[in-house]
Amino acid sequence: MNYAVLFPGQGSQAVGMCQDVRAARPDLFGDAANTTLGWNLNELIENGPQEILTETQHAQPALFATSYALYDEFASMVSAPPRAAAGHSLGEYTAFAAAGALSYLDGLALVAKRGEAMAKCAASQSSGMAALLGMDAETAESVAERRRADGGKLYVANLNAPGQVVVAGGSDDIAWLVENARDLGVRRAIALDVAGGFHSPFMADAAHALDEALRSTEFAPAQFDVYANATAQATTDARQTLSDQLTAPVRFHETLLNIADAGIKTFVHVGPGDVTAGLAKRTVPGSDVKIVSTIEEARSVAEELSVQ
Repeated sequence: MNYAVLFPGQGSQAVGMCQDVRAARPDLFGDAANTTLGWNLNELIENGPQEILTETQHAQPALFATSYALYDEFASMVSAPPRAAAGHSLGEYTAFAAAGALSYLDGLALVAKRGEAMAKCAASQSSGMAALLGMDAETAESVAERRRADGGKLYVANLNAPGQVVVAGGSDDIAWLVENARDLGVRRAIALDVAGGFHSPFMADAAHALDEALRSTEFAPAQFDVYANATAQATTDARQTLSDQLTAPVRFHETLLNIADAGIKTFVHVGPGDVTAGLAKRTVPGSDVKIVSTIEEARSVAEELSVQ
């Protein structure tokens, strides 16, 4: 059995998500989680409202908890563990927790701290992000460098899949990019509805705030390879890579290619939505991509993998 698990990042949250696994695993959504967070996790996921759930400081713990719960159920059904794991941005925390590198409650506390630090950092400066359609990484970096040479602040933030690059910048820089996209060789630039310029130097203060929490968290060796956002390589240093990823680009395209180069062509998206499944299909032609976003899907995929 040769497969990798992939975990989604912020943006996949929705009111009412993963109701079946929340009902099956009240231990992960009850008093201990609420005490760790200082708010009622299950209540917010179940009833929203969506605008509160979508806030960075709430979305991140909610997604971590639901994705971890789904993985824990899936792991109890499948006959062998994955060979590798990766997560998109926030999902990297879920990947390390799934690999046993940190406990569920420690992971929940860390993503809560991360979300709060990122939200505070975003509120302190005017920044945002834009998706560049039909542009490769090298051209995107050239555009960002040109803007910085002219005194702007624009950085490549997400390398998601072929033709799908996201940049972070000051609000003026994002507006400039959208307005001049065609002249810059971009088929289309779309400003994203996000709170700030994530995965860029705009998050430096958030990284400093998170470092203290990371230093005080106990990490264990991962039970299988976890590929880091910042390097796209399997890593043994969870603490360092989780610190680096706040200000470094998410190299998810390269990560998926490196996992495939290691001989793994089956990818299982575990968590709400299907974002990482779509990225895997676009990045690794011929790959076998599966989705686990319900307990029934976990059971079905576990059975499929067990007979391979």
